[in-house]
Amino acid sequence: RDFALKQENFRVISLRYFNPIGAHPSSLIGELPLGKPNNLMPFITQTAAGLRDSLKVFGNDYDTLDGTAVRDYIHVCDVADAHVRSMEHLNKMINTNFQVYNVGTGKAHSVLEVIKSFEKNSGINLNYEFVSRREGDVEQIYADISKIQKELNWSCKFQLDDMTKTAWDWQCALAK
Repeated sequence: RDFALKQENFRVISLRYFNPIGAHPSSLIGELPLGKPNNLMPFITQTAAGLRDSLKVFGNDYDTLDGTAVRDYIHVCDVADAHVRSMEHLNKMINTNFQVYNVGTGKAHSVLEVIKSFEKNSGINLNYEFVSRREGDVEQIYADISKIQKELNWSCKFQLDDMTKTAWDWQCALAK
């Protein structure tokens, strides 16, 4: 940011992602974390594929509709599209050469909503259990996407069911 603000001919757009999940609809590109995953969707797909015994849901006592944490999940293809729109916008920037945009859906889904969407789209009932909250987890977080919608004319095309379906299709393609 500091460098960009001091260099007239250097433009930067910084994108803040909110929980990217899913895979390319072709099932040729997806998420394959090395070792233990750090986010929800690989745990879900690996549990469904029999690579993990059960899925641990951290907390069911939040002040949310179903008691589980709420996040703004966004499809990876929507994230890629936000990158393309940002690159197209770089040379149109006036009055500044540094911008920050939130990249999310602007909607929040609970952990249980993600699980139920996955179960519906895969036809598999997940083995999950509730465990204690993780220290430092917030109850809910989602993006304010009004700026990227207005300035880059960008919005998400994929819904939660698309995210969980493409993630499962990717996991299944790995097994082939």
